Formats: sequence, C-alpha cells, structure tokens
Amino acid sequence: MTHRPVTHLKGFARYLVAGMLLQKTIFGTMTSTSAEAAPGGAAMARHANGRLHPLFALLLLALVIRLAVAVWPNVIYPDEVFQYLEPAWRMLGHDGILTWEWREGIRGWFLPTLMAGPVALGDAIAPGGAGAFLVPRLIAACASLSIVVSAWLLGARVSRTHAVVTAFAAATWFELFMLAPHTLGEPLATALIVPAALLITDGPSQRRLAIGGALLAFAFVCRFQYAPAIAVLALGACWTRWRNLVPMVAGGLVALLFAAAIDLAHGAVPFAWLIANIKENLVHDRAVEFGVSPPSAYLIDFLTVWSVAILLPLAAIWRGWRHAPLLLAVALVNLVFHSLITHKEYRFVFLSLVLFIIVAALGSADWVQWLRTKAAWRRWALPVVLGGWALLSVAMAGASDGMREYWMRGVGAARLAAELRRDPQMCGLALYNVRFQQLPGRERLVGPAPLYALQPADPLAELILPPLLLQATRPAFNRILARPEAAGDLPADFSQQSCARVGFSDACIYARGGSCDASAAAPFVINDVLVRMGQ
Repeated sequence: MTHRPVTHLKGFARYLVAGMLLQKTIFGTMTSTSAEAAPGGAAMARHANGRLHPLFALLLLALVIRLAVAVWPNVIYPDEVFQYLEPAWRMLGHDGILTWEWREGIRGWFLPTLMAGPVALGDAIAPGGAGAFLVPRLIAACASLSIVVSAWLLGARVSRTHAVVTAFAAATWFELFMLAPHTLGEPLATALIVPAALLITDGPSQRRLAIGGALLAFAFVCRFQYAPAIAVLALGACWTRWRNLVPMVAGGLVALLFAAAIDLAHGAVPFAWLIANIKENLVHDRAVEFGVSPPSAYLIDFLTVWSVAILLPLAAIWRGWRHAPLLLAVALVNLVFHSLITHKEYRFVFLSLVLFIIVAALGSADWVQWLRTKAAWRRWALPVVLGGWALLSVAMAGASDGMREYWMRGVGAARLAAELRRDPQMCGLALYNVRFQQLPGRERLVGPAPLYALQPADPLAELILPPLLLQATRPAFNRILARPEAAGDLPADFSQQSCARVGFSDACIYARGGSCDASAAAPFVINDVLVRMGQ
C-alpha cells in the first residue's frame, strides 16, 4: 500500500487513523488476523471514521480517573517533589530544598525545565504552594493518556474488539492510573515509549520513524535506565529493514540536541549529569544507601500486589504475546535489567507493567472472540471481559497493605503543611527529627518563612543534648514539627496543636506565641544541614 504525502494536520490525523490501525506489522509486533479488519483503502477509512467514538469514551473515562487521582494529595516517592518540582520552583527564582543529587550534579535539567511552566501557572492560579504542586500533576495525568490512545491503536491492528479491550485495560488498570499523575521519570518516559512503539512498527514512514526516534530519545533523558528496553524496541522494529534506523537515529539526535541545549542554558555541561549519576551509583554505591534487594525482588513485589490473581494476567499474556512479541520482549528485558540493579523500587519497572497489561489485554480480547463463538455468550462476551478487568483492578488497588500505604503516603504531611502554610503567626519552623523527604516541599510547608532542621545525625548537633539544642535555637522559630514521643525534649512553652501520620508514625505541630529571631539558629537552616549530613 502506498501513502500520499501528508501536508496538513487534518490529513495527518486521517493518516494516523487509517494508516496505523490496520496495516500489517514488521517483525511480528502485531498481527492483523481478525475478520473485523476491513481491507482496502476506502474500507479502512470507513472503518476508522466509524469507530472513533469508543476511543473518545475510553479517553474520557481514563481522564476522569486520572484527574481524580491527581487531586488526591499523596506523594508516593519523595523524588517527585525534590528531584523535579522543587528544582523547577528554584528555577523561577524562589527558595527551595537542595538535595545531594543536585549538589553532585547527577540530575539533568530536562524534566525540571518542562515542569517550570506548569509550576509557575499553578502558583499564579493558586498561590501558596498548592497550585504549583497540583497543576504539574494534572498535566502529567493528561500526558499519560498517550498510553491509552496507543493501546487502542495497537489493538486496532488486530480488530476493533482488541482495540476496545486494550484501551479499556490501559484506562482502568490501577497501577497505570495510580502512578500517572506523579511527576516522576518512569511514568513520563513510559508515556513517550508506548506511542513510539506504535510509530516505529507496522511499516512506518520516514516521518513516523523520525518522530518515534525523538520520543525514544526524550524517554532516555527522562529515565536513562530504560536504555536497554529502548534499544531492544528500536532494533526489533528495524530487524527486517535496517535502513529504518537512519531516520529513527536522526530524530533521536535532534531530541538529544534539544536536551543538551537545556543543560547548556542552565550552565551545565550537556549530559555531564549522566556520567555523574553512573559514577555516584555504580562507583560510589550511593544508591545502596537507600536499600538493597535480591534479583527476585520484583517478582516478589508482583506476587505481593497481585496475589493469586496474577494467574489471570499471566494466562492472558500467554494468550496475547503472539500479537505483540516485541512489546513483551521489551517488557522482559526492562524487568531483567532492573532486577540486576541492587537498589529497587516498584516504580522502576513501570514500563514493564504497562507493556505487560497491554499484552494481557490483547490476549483477553482473544477470549472475547472465543466466547462469541458460543451462542449463550455472544452478547455477554465483551461486557464480561471488560467487567473482569474493572473488578480485578478495583480489588487489587487496595487489596495489599503496600497498595493501601501507597494511596495514603504523604496525605497526612499534606494536611499538616496546609495548616502551617495558612498560619499567619508562624515566623519560623523547625523540623525536629522528622525527615524532610516525608514532607511536600519547602513552599507548601513554610512559604517565605525560614525552615530549620534539627537532626541528631547533623555533625553540628550530635554532640549537644536535644533539650539544650532546642532551647538554644528556640528564638528562631515559633513552630516545631516533631514526633509525639519527642515532646519531652521541646521547650516548655511549645504546646501541641494538630497531628497526622507522616511516614510510618504520627508527627505533630507544636506552637508558641511571640516573634522570631533568625540569627539564633542560622547554622541550622535546612540546606546547610543537608550539606553537613550529605543528604
């Protein structure tokens, strides 16, 4: 089949729908075996034009779910605040917490720069830190819809039923929408890789290959540890036509030049952060400080989260891999690679999770077609399978202690931060043996007021008895955030106010009346303390 040049947006949209839904694929990435696929150019256009409404409905469903999750004020991982939103806030000329990663230069400026606009917009709409936190989450949630659209188009290469089931699973599966609004490299990189997989497979044009290569390069910048998976995807897609690598690499180089320009604009050597990251984590073993897990840890995580229900996705993957062997290979390579890294977090394999769900959904769509061969099930086949995905997702979202803890992580800290931020009498806040990583960022916590950290691990404080340290620095702050068990160390004029769960135990606000003298605790400004503690 030949394609005429696409010269305007309307034509490009028709090209995407008519040309990408039903073509045969290369390297077996997708197969087009269903009788539902209409042959011929005119028939393909009619098929595409008549089948858009289910996609819009599924996108609306996905958007509603993701926006609801975005406004829920949980922070699953501290990185989403301190590695991305806090640097974006500092870019706008404000004070913020500076972590060791940024002092050592192991983070790139690409994501913070992209988030600076949404942070500024959010602060303009709702000053006080809440808007600067919420708007980037809303935009990240919308960006994740690329996975739902790609899932539809990947499924449509097999049949309309596969399109509906695959997009529905991508829209409603709890692990996909749970992480979607969080400003982290993994979900953002995945939102680029999945549409890239769509673009570079199925007999792609030069333009599609170049755009796909650019998306893969941007995904690499967001999460460079996805490099092995990206390489497998690119090489697998070009397996039978190696010259397709040329436009793909060209598009990728343009994207990398753009990322390099962002580094240069911030006065950094392009991609020096990548070398520094590898040096710190592989040579100096900094990542080991955050925990070490055996290679089997992710498999244990899957069993913990999914329990015996994992048998259903596994059976569906076994059925559906024939439709997408390349996607399954990418998911497995990514999982194996991250299993070899000693420090593990569940979010690191988010790409694998998404691809596993897409492949499983393709397999479950085969079950729909099989059930339709039974007279008694013909009408109910699709509702039963879609209902199964929805029920399983809802059940798994809160079935394990780990999942329930994910949903509630950071909610208590957000409530305390909102109370402190609204307090007109606060002129200084001290964190007493409460880790800053468990809090939602400097602006949401204190705004322009000074923020101090009184930590036992601080070399300047470890030789001083806690009551003496608090008494000596007391004039600098009139609010303390501390654990209830530490109340005996606090000066007598501080009384307990509100308490909430922060981390794995409660933390409370303690207040006194009067003004503040910042000079009394100048050595304990939080960023100076973090330098001394190497955090």
